[in-house]
Amino acid sequence: MPKDYLPGLIKLFEYCRSQGEKTLAIIPEEKINWQYNEESNSMSTIVKHITGNMLSRFTDFLITDGEKDWRDRESEFIQEDLSKDQLMQQWQEAWNLFMKVLNDLKEEDLDKTIYIRNSGQTVTDALDRQLAHYSSHIGQMIYLGKMILNKDWKSLSIPRGASVEYNAAKFSAPKKHEGHFTDEFTGKADK
Repeated sequence: MPKDYLPGLIKLFEYCRSQGEKTLAIIPEEKINWQYNEESNSMSTIVKHITGNMLSRFTDFLITDGEKDWRDRESEFIQEDLSKDQLMQQWQEAWNLFMKVLNDLKEEDLDKTIYIRNSGQTVTDALDRQLAHYSSHIGQMIYLGKMILNKDWKSLSIPRGASVEYNAAKFSAPKKHEGHFTDEFTGKADK
């Protein structure tokens, strides 16, 4: 395992978090509970699921099973009319817990075995699993945001039609190693 795995992973999770927060910030209050159809999740339902999962997985992360007996996963998918303030409170609580756990981990913790639903896996495998899980749901949130805002959507990455200009600027600069993860859309790099 590379010694810079954890710092790089933390940057990726921070990026996912920021993408979700940027999306939530631009969705109007009256659209936060909108569903494309009855089988689709609203943005509020996706947030309830991400935060329910996160609180369950990372409360007492190294010492208890990640599927807590107090978690009611099925209720996370029941459509409720929640306010943006309620959602942001849930979001912040869950992400703050998760980021504290990540920042407190040591390299020697990465090979430890943890359990999720009584199935053992290394800490590394569990974190990789959560990165895939959270980023897929945040991608759903972004897609919902595009559906809701339509032409008023502001790209969170390179806007459509701007790739040539963006690439020209990048390739005209000298090559450099920017650390673990570069947020190519802001130009900030991990130092």
